[in-house]
Amino acid sequence: MTTQITLDGSVLPTALIEYDQWICWDEQERNGKPTKVPITPGSGEFASSTDEQTWTSFDDALEYAELGDATGIGFVFTDDDPFVGVDLDDCRDPDSGTADEAAEDIIDRLDSYTERSPSGTGYHVLVQGELPDGRNRKGTIEMYDSGRFFTVTGDHVAETPTAVATRQDALAAVHREYVQDDIGEPRDKDSSGETAREPSTEIDLDNQELLEKAQNASNGEKFERLWNGNMLGYESQSEADMALCFLLAFWTGGDATRVDQLFQQSGLMREKWDEVHYADGSTYGEKTIERAIAGTSEFYDPDATSVRETEDDIQGHDVAPSAGQRKQTYLTEKNRLLKERVSELEAALEEKNDRINTLEATVRDLQEALAERESEIEQLGDQDDVDDASDDVEESGSVKQTMWMRAKRFLADDK
Repeated sequence: MTTQITLDGSVLPTALIEYDQWICWDEQERNGKPTKVPITPGSGEFASSTDEQTWTSFDDALEYAELGDATGIGFVFTDDDPFVGVDLDDCRDPDSGTADEAAEDIIDRLDSYTERSPSGTGYHVLVQGELPDGRNRKGTIEMYDSGRFFTVTGDHVAETPTAVATRQDALAAVHREYVQDDIGEPRDKDSSGETAREPSTEIDLDNQELLEKAQNASNGEKFERLWNGNMLGYESQSEADMALCFLLAFWTGGDATRVDQLFQQSGLMREKWDEVHYADGSTYGEKTIERAIAGTSEFYDPDATSVRETEDDIQGHDVAPSAGQRKQTYLTEKNRLLKERVSELEAALEEKNDRINTLEATVRDLQEALAERESEIEQLGDQDDVDDASDDVEESGSVKQTMWMRAKRFLADDK
């Protein structure tokens, strides 16, 4: 199924192992690109970085992966632990082992436990501290402290400490210089060049509570389907990405940072999300979120008495349609999905009917072959009876001849 991993737990920081926030991950191909899908140790089901029921201890996660049931293990960051992960991607030549200047500078300044990524083309740095406010990613550099998981390889960089060090000042400086927006040049603008809208309402719910509300809403089935990476009803993953971002934009009150954090936990997450696709330096993910927020006309309001009508109106358009148009689009999409499901079931039924016909034809052939074989056996039985009868006649004749010869000798003796 997967490549069996070998990881020496003794090289990992003890402080990290003590937390029961471990999952496994499996490398799967999506749209021709490898994607790390989080899975629950033991069950193999999709794991969530916001659902502690899908996490386990380090030993259990490692055992599950070493049995060959997963590609590797990962650590989930939460608000309850002191760790911050710094992901440096596409900065190392796996053949020569050389890293670019920015990566070397960040690793030197953070001066904490660092390991090579599974691909060997990047680094993961772990520190203790608080992630500064603002954006958490720029280019190939990303930082996060909750709602995400780090792949853990144990491929420790020898020149770095073996423990997770407290580096708040260094973390703040690196964040400011390498990740935070440039002063006077805000990048959070929509496609018209206007500054992107701020969150309409501060949502005082943690990620798990927010996801539960989204899943229990009137369109919760659609949300859960997209959240798990199911693209049924969409012609491309890009359309599915946009649809999920519209839903997340509604539930987060238009908070771009939180939409990004949540999307990266979903089953739709792929490498393309963090790739720069635009001349202004924006990544595919940033632009998708930007358009979703700009096209969302209403947002979730925790103080509202009812949000059902608003929930039904979330669709995933590039522009904000009227309420009637959104309702009609929702019903149209729902009907389309139902028709597709009916078509799938009909195709499956036709396939099963073909299979039944094939099996029935096979049974008939076997029955005919069996009948022919029984006929042959009967014929062979009849021939054996004839042969036995001939043998009996010959034997009877021989006996009669013998008795006749004895009688002749007897008569001759009397004379």
